[in-house]
Amino acid sequence: MSNKTDRKRSIIVGLFVLVGLVILVAGILVLGTQQNRFSKNIQITTYFRDVKGLKVGNNVWFSGVKVGIVKQIAFDGVSNVRVVMNIEEKSVEYIRKDVQASLGSDGLIGNAIINLEGGTAAAPAITEGDQIGSKATGGVEAMLHTLQDNNENLLQITKNFATLSENLVEGKGSVGALLADESIANSLKATLASMQGAMAGVDRSMKNVEVLTKKLNTEQGLIHDLTTDTAVFASLRASAAQLQGVTQTANALMANLDQVTTRLNEKDNAVGVLTNDAQAAEEIKQILQNLNQGTAKLDENMEALQSNFLFRGFFKRRAKEQEKARQDSIKNINR
Repeated sequence: MSNKTDRKRSIIVGLFVLVGLVILVAGILVLGTQQNRFSKNIQITTYFRDVKGLKVGNNVWFSGVKVGIVKQIAFDGVSNVRVVMNIEEKSVEYIRKDVQASLGSDGLIGNAIINLEGGTAAAPAITEGDQIGSKATGGVEAMLHTLQDNNENLLQITKNFATLSENLVEGKGSVGALLADESIANSLKATLASMQGAMAGVDRSMKNVEVLTKKLNTEQGLIHDLTTDTAVFASLRASAAQLQGVTQTANALMANLDQVTTRLNEKDNAVGVLTNDAQAAEEIKQILQNLNQGTAKLDENMEALQSNFLFRGFFKRRAKEQEKARQDSIKNINR
């Protein structure tokens, strides 16, 4: 009886030990797989100024696929942190040397991870011991920092709005004065009324323009003929050309008159002397008086000659000839 009990107990203990060994082996296999213990890896290095809580064993992702883990984190100077990563060999051919590492998080508040981003097809694949670049990333801390900045900006905006509201209530500034000062409001109302009147005038003007346009579109009136009848337009063009010619002639005439006037104002010609030289005019008057006197004396001498018996016969014959010529002309007219 005791032998059966001992054997049964041994079997149960053996089963528990076997189950424990299976669980242990499974855990080792799982952890080894997660830690890339059973796959071939290469090591690459990058540097960060701040690893933001990154730990050894955290995952390395590339294009959303886990390709390795963080192998080592150590300081390399005052402001640099060296991070060594184990990358699976099977993923090496897809990761290029110009890839860049950035810090991220597994979910909103998950573990810190490294994301490998970028890389061009022209660059070769990474190899053992390569050093890749890194870049600053946002992450949760950056997001929180941005939210903090936004909160501060919102607080400042709220303060400014409170100050603005206070100034408006106290009537400060143009808008405040407009809200608080009744005279400004009345002036604004008057201005709006004036603008309304001006707009009414503009409306009337537009209506008049519309009426004028309708009249222009009818087949009556001189304006319609000017815009549609080519004959009328040609006649007006000819009249304009003639008027232009008359204008040119008038301009030439005025130029000639101006030239004549200029000549009349000068003393180097007879008319200029008559109109401008008083002494010459006086002399001409004296000459005319002398001529009149000489003519009168000549008449007296001719009368004296007619009375003289020596010339009496000559003047009688001449008188008869003149009378005969007059009679002949009368006869010719009567015929």
